[in-house]
Amino acid sequence: MSIEVKVPTLGESVSEATIAKWFKNVGDAIRADEPLVELETDKVTVEVNAPSAGTLTEIAAAVGAVVEVGALLGVIGAAGAAAKAAPAVAPAPVVAAPAVAAAPAVMPSAKKIAADTGVDTAAVAGTGKDGRVTKGDVLAAAAAPAPAAAAPKPAAPSGPRAKADLEERVKMTRLRKRIAERLKEAQNTAAMLTTFNEVDMTALFDLRNQYKDQFEKRHGTKLGFMSFFVKASVAALKDWPAVNAEIDGEDLVYKKYYDIGVAVGTPQGLVVPVLRGADALSFAGVEQGIAALGKKARDGKLSMEDLTGGTFTISNGGVYGSLMSTPILNTPQSGILGMHKVQQRPMVMPDGSIKARPMMYLALSYDHRIIDGREAVSFLVRLKECIEDPQRILLEM
Repeated sequence: MSIEVKVPTLGESVSEATIAKWFKNVGDAIRADEPLVELETDKVTVEVNAPSAGTLTEIAAAVGAVVEVGALLGVIGAAGAAAKAAPAVAPAPVVAAPAVAAAPAVMPSAKKIAADTGVDTAAVAGTGKDGRVTKGDVLAAAAAPAPAAAAPKPAAPSGPRAKADLEERVKMTRLRKRIAERLKEAQNTAAMLTTFNEVDMTALFDLRNQYKDQFEKRHGTKLGFMSFFVKASVAALKDWPAVNAEIDGEDLVYKKYYDIGVAVGTPQGLVVPVLRGADALSFAGVEQGIAALGKKARDGKLSMEDLTGGTFTISNGGVYGSLMSTPILNTPQSGILGMHKVQQRPMVMPDGSIKARPMMYLALSYDHRIIDGREAVSFLVRLKECIEDPQRILLEM
């Protein structure tokens, strides 16, 4: 008896994926629940396991093929069953489209006016129900001045690239394309602005050095800086709720929960898994949660649930040596905190003396449509206070 292996449900709003890798070849023996094929969506990478033991008798979709939910991936037959040759190349995606672009639906009254005025309804954007072209649409098009002739575009360079032999051309992955789309969407839709501050890390260094060994022994995880920045961010978000809000149409949605996204760099690209209920977690809970999400990200095991629903994001470019940057919003969120490299710098103390202190630049990029400058600056000041005097976090002061 043959068993078909199909594309599973990939998550809300995800309808298709690309075949990234086959772990088995046609004719290979398969164990039940063994990873069979890896699918790449625009959000996560998903492994599809074998539903039963047997022999892989057919691969229906080769690496690179775009497949929809429910599509056939392969067939598992009984042990030793005859195998069918796998496709040599990825089949072209099937696109159900007519040979000629369909004309937009036109209301009868609009059709008559279009014939009288010579308006081409195919070039008119319909505002009626289901995009139908209305009488008003045709009249507006007839009254509009004729567009000026577009200047001819310079001819694209033809022929081979001059140094093609020194270049490598690689097709963008679905994840990379989605990252590019989301970043450009954030720039196009939000009134994005960045404000900066700096924080003296001396107190945090001293506290961490004093307790890091005991902390790891008691909780089984290292005491890093991220738990302090997550808890300090939550404290600042509670004081300045607009930074934890988002715009939904004509409404402002103020969130009274704190699901913090933590940006993680992976070989496949940047992902932002979400630490749920950060306000209710202990420092150990935050460190354990971040470590678990980071491991899942690096192993390609993040689920759709891990990546959706965050209210605020923290990105630590300092781990790569960045001294200062302007992070881009993770829409629809309205704020993102950028952490940076800790560097010794001479600072003037309250008594006028100059001392070398471990300093970090902080950047808050925010959507100016919902967050005013006063709120953005005050958010960073509150966060700075919590990091420079960590007891404030514990005492909620």
